[in-house]
Amino acid sequence: QVQLVESGGGLVQAGGSLRLSCAASGRTSSIYAMGWFRQAPGKEREFVAQIYWSGSVPHYADSVKGRFSISRDNAKNTVQLQMNNLEPEDTAVYTCAAALVVTKLYNYWGQGTQVTVSS
Repeated sequence: QVQLVESGGGLVQAGGSLRLSCAASGRTSSIYAMGWFRQAPGKEREFVAQIYWSGSVPHYADSVKGRFSISRDNAKNTVQLQMNNLEPEDTAVYTCAAALVVTKLYNYWGQGTQVTVSS
């Protein structure tokens, strides 16, 4: 099992920045990748970004490329999402997720953190 706890959400004006953090505990040695997903009111959850625990190039949704940056600290078992030049369309609940090596599927999810961007 892996437990995930997010922090860093809040209210920001358009053009501003926020930094989300996700702390993993439990079977962290089995993590294959960690990612961020978001869900806006009335919409389905969508992929935002992911990073592999062993390296490789991070992946981003087209809507956030060039504005968001995902990073990890393997020693602390944390992953961060730096969000710059935020737009009202980025308003959503952001949730951290973890995929283990054995399945490579995002089976572990945090509780989510609200990000609200005002125009």
